[in-house]
Amino acid sequence: MTTQNAINWPEKYLPGTGDNFVSNEVIVKGITAAQVWRPLTDTSEWEGYYDNVADISFPHGGGPDLKDGLDFSFGTFGFPPLAARVVEFRPPSEGVPGRLSWTAKQDGGPEERLDVLHAWLVEDLPGERVRILTQETQIGEPAAALATERPNPMLNGHQAWLDGLVAAAAK
Repeated sequence: MTTQNAINWPEKYLPGTGDNFVSNEVIVKGITAAQVWRPLTDTSEWEGYYDNVADISFPHGGGPDLKDGLDFSFGTFGFPPLAARVVEFRPPSEGVPGRLSWTAKQDGGPEERLDVLHAWLVEDLPGERVRILTQETQIGEPAAALATERPNPMLNGHQAWLDGLVAAAAK
């Protein structure tokens, strides 16, 4: 029996406690966690494999490679660029999953305010397989509105991100 790892959640963003939560996962054969990690953490590659991200910038310098504590911003799902900060960054290693998460915020009045934690877990599995799990909790009125849309744009958007990431990693 293989036990699969889970995302580390700060209490504020626990799944099911916010206004919107989505979870997407793929398990694929023939690529490794290290191969996935590169296009996931190098933001200069994102727009090449995921069409729902734009305007990536680094207001305090740094980038395009993500690292712990790095501030960046990006636009997605039609929102103006969100102010983001990497809050967990641990590359995968032998027997240890890679972990990446960032918070992203949009200020403004209640109808605009958004607070998000987007997390990734990338782990090698037996049989030359890799598991990629991405989950996001969102808090705020825009998140609550997204949660009621069908089909769910967050679920479909994150699946497109996973599919593009797998294709980029396999190159």
